[in-house]
Amino acid sequence: MLTLVRPTCRFVAVKWQPIRSVFLHDKRVDSRLVPVISSSSDTELRWKNSPSFHPSYYKDLTKAKLSAFVGLTTMAGYAMAPGILSVSTLLWTTFGTGLCIASANAINQWIEAPYDAQMSRTRNRVLVRQAMSPSHAFMAGTTSGILGVTVLATLVNPITAVLGATNILIYTCIYTPMKRTSIANTWAGSIVGAIPPLMGWAASTGGIESGALVLAALMYAWQFPHFNSLSWNLRPDYSKAGYRMMCVTDPGLNARVSLRYSIMLFPIAYSAYYVGLVSWWFILDSSLVNGYMAWYAYQFWKDPNNKNARALFFSSLVHLPVFLALLMVHKQFYEDETSPVLEESVAV
Repeated sequence: MLTLVRPTCRFVAVKWQPIRSVFLHDKRVDSRLVPVISSSSDTELRWKNSPSFHPSYYKDLTKAKLSAFVGLTTMAGYAMAPGILSVSTLLWTTFGTGLCIASANAINQWIEAPYDAQMSRTRNRVLVRQAMSPSHAFMAGTTSGILGVTVLATLVNPITAVLGATNILIYTCIYTPMKRTSIANTWAGSIVGAIPPLMGWAASTGGIESGALVLAALMYAWQFPHFNSLSWNLRPDYSKAGYRMMCVTDPGLNARVSLRYSIMLFPIAYSAYYVGLVSWWFILDSSLVNGYMAWYAYQFWKDPNNKNARALFFSSLVHLPVFLALLMVHKQFYEDETSPVLEESVAV
């Protein structure tokens, strides 16, 4: 028996002049993309395509700010790793990682364009407003990914390149489709956020040691209070587009998970001292910083509302850079004359 699925949205006949008036007065909409009045039909959707292609479209497609943020966590992993600093290796690592993240973001937008059109937060993205064709976006994302992995493999080391390729695959092939099927997508997405510090560490040492795993665990746990609080105020959009997010399907779990992982940051921070990554002073300093965010997570768990969600989100933005800075301040410096990585660095 054939079952018909009810569509989530539908197209209706519209009058052009009122719509054109709305678009012209909406500063969020590119004036070059306003509907054009057609003499042949007032119900046919037409867009005036811009004759020029602006470089900023790539910036929007690849989410440049997010890519830059991920680059900073990669640099933190490199800085915390034992070894002699090589500026060229650090720059190539950051550049290659940025290309990998840009690739994942571009392909993500290519996949989600039909759903982005249904959300107010994303309805002005380049693919939704047809400023860029889907094939162009896909090729840009694919090219960026191939170039990023190639840079990492040839100018850094194979392990870092494998981690970069893995991150692209997890983000585009697991996390992105899972957003519409299971709330487990948040856990999958947190893995993506945990890999860049591993890439930075591997770029410095050529391997992944216990210190790298501590940094990855930090980024993994931090994702939950950060994203869960951010997504709380986006529930109408996520629901409209059919995304199965914790904040939509189980708001109580969303708040509990935020608090749970905020508390988990305490033992993760202490493990940094246990593996010899930092001095014992870090135990005290990190407790203060983690306590700061955990307090807002507790308030959000106690009373999940928009105000507490925003407070937790902004506390997470303060928490991460301060936490990473404390790691670097309290870093234990290693001296291993027999390390092949160090010998190679000195030789270069």
